[in-house]
Amino acid sequence: MKQLRILALAVVVAAASAFTLKTVNPGYKVGDIATDFRLKNVNDKMVSLKDYKDAKGFIVVFTCNHCPYAKAYEDRIIALDKKFSKLGYPVIAINPNNPAKQPEDAFDRMKTRAKEKKFTFPYLFDEGQRIYPQYGATKTPHVYILKKTAKGNQVQYIGAIDDNHEDEKAVKEKYVENAVNALLAGKDVPVKETKAIGCTIKV
Repeated sequence: MKQLRILALAVVVAAASAFTLKTVNPGYKVGDIATDFRLKNVNDKMVSLKDYKDAKGFIVVFTCNHCPYAKAYEDRIIALDKKFSKLGYPVIAINPNNPAKQPEDAFDRMKTRAKEKKFTFPYLFDEGQRIYPQYGATKTPHVYILKKTAKGNQVQYIGAIDDNHEDEKAVKEKYVENAVNALLAGKDVPVKETKAIGCTIKV
């Protein structure tokens, strides 16, 4: 009987450990190689990073419809795509939220928002919430800049778009823009990580 109790306790501890490892994922760090994904775009087509044969890298932005922080950055995200997509660093936007918790972030609402704002980039739905935990995203918006290398898409920057979500005119540090400009110039990213400011991802 004692052995059975010990065995049962071991099973419980192992299960708890497995649950912790599954739910507490630190995600990528700068220098890590990001795995590709295949997610549905608002045009109902599937999108993967490998589809972008001529890209030098990517500006991956976890964002959504409802969050006021995400809304405040929409025009800036569009501007980043217009500036850098033709230079080899397109924006790839991903909605990581669970629509059961936040109906405004449902796929049909994504289509409406993309049309209203005239998004120039893919707006993908992380169905089943499989991708954002791999990255370690916690906020909307949360940015990951990837650079194509011989090993794969290497993370070069993680964090915020800039240092002022409230007032674009008051921005002093354009983290994403500065990072991509550095990569295009063959230089090291000056600021590799910042704190993402935004709404928590709804699970």
